[in-house]
Amino acid sequence: MAIALYMDENVPRQILLGLRLRGVDVLSVQEDQRSGDPDPLVLARANELKRVLFTRDDDFLAIANQLLQEETNFIGIIYAAQQIASIGVCVRDLELIAKVSDLEDFTNHIQYLPL
Repeated sequence: MAIALYMDENVPRQILLGLRLRGVDVLSVQEDQRSGDPDPLVLARANELKRVLFTRDDDFLAIANQLLQEETNFIGIIYAAQQIASIGVCVRDLELIAKVSDLEDFTNHIQYLPL
């Protein structure tokens, strides 16, 4: 039981590094050579890789809501507003989510941080 994460390019590198230090499977858009891709393609790539997308970009919320209205499945999104969730809170909550969740828990789901 664990999920892999895909980081939007706007996620601070400290979050990525903090998660790796805690043994979480995480891949960034930059490492995947997808920098500059439009948000719908980033979410499609997360689906393709079977990784839950973590973002601090609220544009993804609109994309997810549109997909839900169209009844189109997506892998799932974890969203943290920059003003509300600090880097430390994001690392703590993402580690917990990654280690205790199953991919099925996130299908067509938006999870907000902090927990």
